[in-house]
Amino acid sequence: MSSLTVYHESQPEQPLKLLTHAEDIASTLAEVGVRFERWEAAAPIAAGASQEEVIAAYAHEIERLKRERGYITVDVVSLDSDHPQKAELRAKFLDEHRHGEDEVRFFVAGRGLFVLHIEEHVYAVLCERNDLISVPAGTRHWFDMGEHPHFVAVRLFNNPEGWVAQFTGDDIASRFPLLED
Repeated sequence: MSSLTVYHESQPEQPLKLLTHAEDIASTLAEVGVRFERWEAAAPIAAGASQEEVIAAYAHEIERLKRERGYITVDVVSLDSDHPQKAELRAKFLDEHRHGEDEVRFFVAGRGLFVLHIEEHVYAVLCERNDLISVPAGTRHWFDMGEHPHFVAVRLFNNPEGWVAQFTGDDIASRFPLLED
């Protein structure tokens, strides 16, 4: 189940709020400029579907976002627990960073934890199948795929080079809960 846990940045052991209804998650995140939506595929998607099949199943929603926000590149990323570099990738994404463009992810399968550091609060967003999150450019955040990752996600970019991070050097991520497998 998707969830949003809100903390004060100085109290990672004490959540201020825990939400599990998509509408509540979306409205709370909208207050800080983060987009959260639930999408349904236009057609069933088989396990192991190609990038083209996944994109085609969500073409209407993808095209809507491209028109609204000017995204030019779309791809599908997939990672599972037998990936040989899963530990290195997890460690890289767990460091607080920001991007010069929105970070947009739609979870076709699996799950991941986006943690956003906005002003003096931390918003831990557990995204699962059918969840879209759009983290605005410049927002400090980190991502946890868990020790045993499993996700398939559509990514949208303004930058044709794809994912480019600017790491903050802040160790705040080490003080907050990780994604439990």
